Amino acid sequence: MQQLPMPTIMRNHPGSAPLPELDRITELAGGLAGQFELVPLLERVLGNAVALLGCESGSISIVHEAEGYYRKEVDQGVGCHQGQTFPLAEGLTGQIVKTRGTVILDCYASVPAGHIDPGDPRWASAVIGVPITWDGAVIGTFAIFSNGPGRVFTDGDASLVELFANHAAIAIMNSRLHQAAAAKEREAAVAGERERAVQEVHETIGRSLGALLLHLDRADKATPGGSPSARHIDSARVLAHEALFDARRTVLGLAPSGLAGRTIEEAVRAELDTVRAGRPENLSFLVTGEQHDLAPVVAYQLYMVIQEAVANVVNHSGATTCRVGIFYDEAGIRVVVEDNGRGFEPRNIERDIGSTEGIQLGLHGIASRIHYLRGELHVDSTPGWGTSIRAQVPYSSNGDSSRERWKVLVACTRPLVRAGLVRLLETSEPSVQVLGEVATLEDLTESVSLLQPDMIVLDEPLLGPYAEQRTAGGDTVERPVVAVVDHPTNEQLALSASAGVRGFISLSATSAEVARIVVAAARGDALLDGAVFSRLAGSRDSSDAAASRLTARELQVRNLLAEGLADKQIATRLGISVKTVEKHVGAMLRKTGARNRTMLVTLQ
Repeated sequence: MQQLPMPTIMRNHPGSAPLPELDRITELAGGLAGQFELVPLLERVLGNAVALLGCESGSISIVHEAEGYYRKEVDQGVGCHQGQTFPLAEGLTGQIVKTRGTVILDCYASVPAGHIDPGDPRWASAVIGVPITWDGAVIGTFAIFSNGPGRVFTDGDASLVELFANHAAIAIMNSRLHQAAAAKEREAAVAGERERAVQEVHETIGRSLGALLLHLDRADKATPGGSPSARHIDSARVLAHEALFDARRTVLGLAPSGLAGRTIEEAVRAELDTVRAGRPENLSFLVTGEQHDLAPVVAYQLYMVIQEAVANVVNHSGATTCRVGIFYDEAGIRVVVEDNGRGFEPRNIERDIGSTEGIQLGLHGIASRIHYLRGELHVDSTPGWGTSIRAQVPYSSNGDSSRERWKVLVACTRPLVRAGLVRLLETSEPSVQVLGEVATLEDLTESVSLLQPDMIVLDEPLLGPYAEQRTAGGDTVERPVVAVVDHPTNEQLALSASAGVRGFISLSATSAEVARIVVAAARGDALLDGAVFSRLAGSRDSSDAAASRLTARELQVRNLLAEGLADKQIATRLGISVKTVEKHVGAMLRKTGARNRTMLVTLQ
């Protein structure tokens, strides 16, 4: 406990009281150890103080200075509203807090806005009041009344009451610490019980839903073709799948393995230690500011941002030094990753897309995550001087991160691929919610109508049929699509444009790559691997006539769209407004006849 010296307001009188009974005070201090019930503790402290001063009445109040009130916690012989609260502008407590020191009065009647009735014997009695402090803050007050008008309080009395005020401060803080510890124990017990209940519910519901799906499949096979019941069976199957996925996701949780049981700082240090073990780069890590508790989704996304940025440095920059920083301030949390590597020219982004592991795809993933948290991202790079990535996001999970997650429908004819995508998206990307999994175009059509997903992930056999259906007006909502195609042909690329495809996933893609591509597509960006990008670039030669009518500014906007930049990023790059970017895009769509932005970027 830090007890600061306090000014004392008092009047000196002759005839000090006898010296305190030190043995009794020592016994009282020892008796406070291990006791946590506040009222009995304060009653014991007050009783000893009153007895040692040869008085009969007194009180202890708990002060809530920030809220502007105090509570009469314990009274002895005063009958002065024990348990009630009063404004800090009133009573002896208000005067003590205002002066922040010991107050000695010859008569309680001089207290402004006092709470003792004039008919009470203590109205005309002397009173001594002492602040109860902890770490420089007033957390309570200690008051003792004389037995009548003939008694006055001295400097010695004040010193004695101040000793007992110290005991009261220990009692109050012990009680608060015990209450906080007990609350944490209760929370941990509740969390453990909730986890056990979730596991039990998942096992029970999971088995029941699995059996339900099996019976639905059997009912579907036993239903004659064209029967009206078939559609209802299909709808029931989709709903059962959705319920099963929700149960799985609840049990699995959303925290990545790198963050399990650790803060973001601990997880980043562990990640950098792993990188140092196999690389020659000089890696440094700095944390500044007063650390805040982060919403789980914020900690997850920022950890992934740092992980991706460091991977870019290690794999692509040729840097010898990399600095990572986490900075806490009033506006939010900032992360910085800087290197002294080769850097890159912003205009060469298209050329630099070499594979799904390239630096530009990593930057797309970083941008997607910061956009999801409604934060700000700045990337500065100069050839030969390195790259700096700076991101700032709010502490809480407000904005896009607090809304419903992007709803994804997985449509794959191959059961193994379908199950793998579902599992991967459920466990590796908290911003994605898998609504269901289907295997046929008919199931896909019904599921889209029923579930209204934000986007679709489909495989190669369903790409053509879905594109034809969409061209024919089968799905009037333009929702982004990600295609699982290992080696897309020119015909498939053309189908992709009409199907609204905004990303491709190869069968060799990692979980991080799949998550990046799906998230980018959900927010309206397009990510392409090296092979797909080369084919798209080659197809531009046949589109010279359509693109020749574009203005110089429209060509600039079109080229930045091809980089996968969002409208806000394009506006910042070109120094124009977002609305102007949207107007340029609309004009280009009209001039070229392209159905969407993906088709537009294929035109030369």
